Amino acid sequence: MNDNEQYIGKQLVANLFNHNGVFVLPALTLLNKDHIRLISQHKITLEPHDVVQIDSSVFYQLAVDECTSAMEGIFEQLRYNKSRRLPMIELRNEVIPFIQQVSEKNDFFGILAALQSKDDYTYRHNVAVGIISTLLGKWLKLKPEELSSLTIAATLHDIGKIMIPAEILANPGPLSEEELAVMRRHTTLGYEMIRDTVGTTHMQALVALQHHERMDGSGYPFGVLGHRITDFSKIVAVADVFHAMTSNRLYRPAAPLYEVLRQMEDSVFGKLDPYICSVFINKLMQSMIGNDVLLTDGRMGRIILILAHDPLRPVVNIDEDFIDLSRQRDLGIVRVLP
Repeated sequence: MNDNEQYIGKQLVANLFNHNGVFVLPALTLLNKDHIRLISQHKITLEPHDVVQIDSSVFYQLAVDECTSAMEGIFEQLRYNKSRRLPMIELRNEVIPFIQQVSEKNDFFGILAALQSKDDYTYRHNVAVGIISTLLGKWLKLKPEELSSLTIAATLHDIGKIMIPAEILANPGPLSEEELAVMRRHTTLGYEMIRDTVGTTHMQALVALQHHERMDGSGYPFGVLGHRITDFSKIVAVADVFHAMTSNRLYRPAAPLYEVLRQMEDSVFGKLDPYICSVFINKLMQSMIGNDVLLTDGRMGRIILILAHDPLRPVVNIDEDFIDLSRQRDLGIVRVLP
């Protein structure tokens, strides 16, 4: 391994010059693989005092912003590249390393804050689904090589949207039947683009094709049943729905986190894989231990225990009382407070 690679994800303290005084990189650069390659080409060996480890929340925001910008560049490059071959080198160097680094932190709420859409939902959504799918893959105990492949597949899941007219993508209102049919073509278009690109796998292409399929056959483009949907596609479907529903969009505000989890469990968005969904909901609820909640009777409590058999109905502490919501079915959580 190149000695400089240990500094990926850290930030340059000062402007960097080579031994001949030639300017290489500006101060405050968040180092990625391309930067490390450039630094090594200039025969510079970084020292610990050349970089700083930035605060987690700042790192998440910088990394997600940089990945989002890189995804926008990839989309734009493809729009003007008639061959429709994906720029995998840029993806592997400018996007995937940061997605993997952010995912290693396992700080879901810190990460989620950085993923909240600004005015670039189309691009940020790809990064978000890449990160959330990678976290979910870890929770499902995928092997490292499977996890790497899943990260790429998830980040490319919506790539077919570059072939959809901008006026349909940016439409703030409900789509007509004809527009909806065009929008749904992003699945087959994405499949073809990934399939035809050197350095990708058929499994990754299938994620683009199947991430809107549902276990009960109610999805699209082909309405296949669950046993014909790949595991990667099922993971990405969960991540895709979750980020879409918890993000501000042109046509609706973000839904409260707890409400989205409850609706995912109730299959409001179509039938997602029940095991993958349960692992996802359980892990997110576990991370909420210690948070305050508003109950349906107006009282405030604090989550102290998540029950594996019913994670959305935890044990809540109110003053001297400990209330098991899985047993007191007349009570429920309205929302979890930050």
